[in-house]
Amino acid sequence: MTTAMSDVPTPLPAEAPPVPRKREKKEDSFPVFLLKLALIVAIFRSFFFSPFNIPSESMLPGLQNGDYLLAAKWPYGYSKYSLPFSVPLIPGRVFAGQPERGDVVIFKAPPGNDTDYIKRVIGLPGDTVQMIGGQLQLNGQPVPKVRLADFEIAVSPNTKCLALQFQARGKDGAPVCRYPQYRETLPGGRSYAVLDVGATAQDDSLAVVVPEGSVFLMGDNRDNSMDSRFPAVEGGGIGIVPQANLVGRAAIMMFSTDGSSSWVLPWTWFSAARWDRIGNTF
Repeated sequence: MTTAMSDVPTPLPAEAPPVPRKREKKEDSFPVFLLKLALIVAIFRSFFFSPFNIPSESMLPGLQNGDYLLAAKWPYGYSKYSLPFSVPLIPGRVFAGQPERGDVVIFKAPPGNDTDYIKRVIGLPGDTVQMIGGQLQLNGQPVPKVRLADFEIAVSPNTKCLALQFQARGKDGAPVCRYPQYRETLPGGRSYAVLDVGATAQDDSLAVVVPEGSVFLMGDNRDNSMDSRFPAVEGGGIGIVPQANLVGRAAIMMFSTDGSSSWVLPWTWFSAARWDRIGNTF
């Protein structure tokens, strides 16, 4: 008896052996992710933008204690001070750019060169800067100074009045600090508001010629700022600041708080915020 060809079972093809899959070690992948993230953040903060907070009232009225801003890192070039912890990986200063009068700059403050300060550029190399009777003099000429309406700022954990005579009440009856305010206009047209509370030791200074590669910096709160009017000593002024110490230029306000929030009370994060300041540019 013969069997038809169609009745003969067709052998199934042999299955290919499974390709062994490389087992991913979770304990290895997460540290690598963290390392990559840290590297990206370090690059971004070193060469593009870096956050800074304002810890004092030396730049009132424009900047308030409790402001958090982003600084652009590229306008003045890069040095070791551009890097986290001032790691000395950049020799000197590369891609250096000249600041302009009126720029609000973040820098490493002399004499220690290890603390971030923020001030306004007043004098450039070759300029002669002096204060006479509270009037800023630039290259022998008084900088125009026009009286404005008094500046008011709410009293808060971040803000205390400089003296008793500046304590007042706002329109809503809440305590405020009220200071005399003026507008200065630098050569070239850069204009900004300053505070001048009256006759103080800060009102007069010696004439100083800004050397090459340096800048003369001042706080806008003229009677409450230790700046280039005073020698660079620990706990004192900053003297003439080398441009190599510049870290960045203030760019945009990210956040601002009056200091009344508590980490354990989340709703206070919102009530303490100064929402109207967010997004301000310089």
